[in-house]
Amino acid sequence: MFNLKIINSTTRPGRKGPVIAAWIAETAKKHPEFNIELLDLGEINLPMMDEPSHPRLQKYEHQHTKDWSAKINEADAFIMVTAEYNFAFPAPLKNALDYLAHEWAYKPVGIVSYGGASGGTRSAQMLKQVLTTLKMVPLVETVALPFYNQFLTQDDQFNPNEITAKAAEDMLNELVRWAEALKPLRGK
Repeated sequence: MFNLKIINSTTRPGRKGPVIAAWIAETAKKHPEFNIELLDLGEINLPMMDEPSHPRLQKYEHQHTKDWSAKINEADAFIMVTAEYNFAFPAPLKNALDYLAHEWAYKPVGIVSYGGASGGTRSAQMLKQVLTTLKMVPLVETVALPFYNQFLTQDDQFNPNEITAKAAEDMLNELVRWAEALKPLRGK
């Protein structure tokens, strides 16, 4: 069984990331290979990086960093739910990634991106550059949600179409394969 952490990247009032993250979490629960935990950066509320030592050293002074490190360290795989802000992923996600180094390594990452016409694909591409630097493995299989409001019901529930549901299934199946393949590297 793999520990799958689903990280919602947005923090602003009125955000839709939690709705999308809840949908992908429910979809992932159909996979018996995963223990799932949602990590909402809006609730976690990490301050801007405030550790005096470089994350490579793992000399964390603040409790919020120690707690974040423990959460990320216990993960075997991730799904990052990201909006697209100015052709990029949101600053709170970059900040959360920058807090740590070793804890991210050798773990696969699925990306669920959302936005306007591009479906957040530009933010996903930029995010992949950062993820590979942290020795993570971003999957080719992603879920991109163009004009994401079309998938929201009047009571703010996420209602995927067939293409979106299939993309999510493909991504989750690959997460299982990669989590298994990278397991020996995570154990060292």
